[in-house]
This record gives sequence, structure tokens and C-alpha cells, in this order.
Amino acid sequence: MSIFSKKLGIDLGTANTLVYVPGRGVVLNEPSVVAVSEEDNKILAIGIEAKEMIGRTPEAIIAYRPMKDGVIADYRVTEAMLRYYIDKALGKWNFIKPDVLVSVPAGVTSTERRAVIEATIKAGAKNAYVVKEPILAAIGAGIPIHEAMGNMIVDIGGGTTDVAVISLGGIVSSISVKCAGNRLDHSIADYIKKTFNLAIGDKTAEDIKIKIGSAIPLDEELAMQVKGRDFISGLPRSVEIKTNEIVKAIAKDLRDIVKAIKDVLQETPPELSADIIDRGIIMTGGSSQLRNLPELVLRRTGVKAQLAKDALYCVVKGTGIALEHLDMYKKSIISKR
Repeated sequence: MSIFSKKLGIDLGTANTLVYVPGRGVVLNEPSVVAVSEEDNKILAIGIEAKEMIGRTPEAIIAYRPMKDGVIADYRVTEAMLRYYIDKALGKWNFIKPDVLVSVPAGVTSTERRAVIEATIKAGAKNAYVVKEPILAAIGAGIPIHEAMGNMIVDIGGGTTDVAVISLGGIVSSISVKCAGNRLDHSIADYIKKTFNLAIGDKTAEDIKIKIGSAIPLDEELAMQVKGRDFISGLPRSVEIKTNEIVKAIAKDLRDIVKAIKDVLQETPPELSADIIDRGIIMTGGSSQLRNLPELVLRRTGVKAQLAKDALYCVVKGTGIALEHLDMYKKSIISKR
């Protein structure tokens, strides 16, 4: 690879943005958050620094998530965020315009896709390519996607769950639902509000999900102390919460995710269905790491499911592999010079 052709792969997610440089691996993993000052609309901080500010900012600073449900909600802020990540990943080579490959959800419209490409070019890319997330997740999970075999990928991120059946390098059937990690966090916060009259922030809800959450009830429950603000007295208070309460809190969201999986299975041609029974469902994405989620999928669909290795990094690793073999993945790539 000559020094003058830099390549970057970006997994532009609702919750996190990851950047991959071929030969160096994942160089960056930061929250997709931008802190903007309300008065003059200036961007104050991006990524980790900005996430620290969420829920802790004076009125005049808004911590902003420019990606909603996996697509660009705020164009200007997304472009600034992309520029920051591209510069940070290139380091001292940031005068060279890189080729950038960005992931988009499977259900993305052509307008949304164009927005991603344009934002990437404006942020300093020489060429921008977009590829659908399930394809990248499959490549990153090490699935041979070019074979005439059906593989099912369930990619659960922060904003969207992408379910897709892939064969011969393309998507045969897919569904994107706007129900994923962030929705689970909201449901947990809601449950705690209703049950304990306690207000908690998004970050606390996410901690609860990671530390004690599960997709199916446990015989030996985990417990944790949760601190928040009492709704009635307005004072800080803490309560103890157990796993099975969280199972109850997120049950409806998990049903939506399982329904998406079933819908895709029902649309899949019989030959490919046979492959999926043999090979199982591969789960990728940060939120697929919820305890016992593969077990829940098996119980509800009858198809065995397994968590991919490094689930959080599958999509971004896929961007790296696709960049190294652009010609091979031509037909799943949409590009703009």
C-alpha cells in the first residue's frame, strides 16, 4: 500500500463510531456524540469528551447525537463528526485525502445513502463508498458471503437491528427495525420510573443493561444498586434492582427484535432456509452481547443462534476487509467519486 493511498473504514453508528485502518486495525472507538453550544451553534467537543457531558451540561450546551436510528439526523453535525474522526485516524497524514468506506443500515433509502456519501466527501474523503451493514457484519464475522449458501446475520446496534439473509455476496431478504440498544435503555429507565418512582439517565440505564441485564429470566439473579432522583421528593435515592426485573422491562423490545428475525426467515427461499438451519444465525453488534440473547432466539425461532467473535467490531472489521479487496466486493458497494 503506497503512502499516498490511505484507506479508512468507518462504522458510523447511532451509539458509537468506529474507525478501521487496514494494517492497523480498529484505531478509534468513540461515542457518536457532539456537544454544541446553544447560543452560537458552535461545536465544542466530539466523541468521548462530548459523551462525558451528556446529562451533566449547563443549559447552554447541548449534547447531540447526530445519528438517529442509524441514519443522519443532523447533516452539519455529522459532517463535523466525520471530519474529526477522519483527521484523528489519519494523524500526521491528514493532508492526504483517504478513500473512505462507510456502513449504512440495510433499510437505508437512496436519499439517506446520498447524504452519507456527501457528508463523507465534504469531511475530506477522496472517494466515498457505502456498504450495507449486514454485508459488512458478515464479512467481519468471517462468513464466506460469496458462496451459494444462505447465511443469516442479526446485527443489533444502538439505533437499529438489521436482520438479513445473505447469499452469493448479496442480500436476499432483510428487515431493519428501529429497535435496538437505545430502545432497551429507554425501557429500563421507564420501568424504573414506573416501579420505583426513580428518575435515571440514559447512561445509568445502559450500565444496568450491561451489568445485570438478560434476555431470559435467571435462577441466580444478579443485583445492583441504582442511584437516581426520587420523583416525589426530588432528592437522590438508591434502590436495588435484580436481573429478572430487567428481563421484564425489556421483554417487549426483544419480542420486536425476534419478530424481525421471524419475518425475514418467513421470506427466505426454502433452499436457503435449509442452509440457515444447518449454519445457525450469527449475531453481531454491541447489543447482541446481552446475556442469553442467542438462547432467546433459539427458543422463539427453533434455529440455533450464536454470538460472533468480537461482536461489537464485526461491521468495522468488515469495512477493513472490504477496503482491502474492493474489486471483490464491487457488487455490494455503492460508490461516489
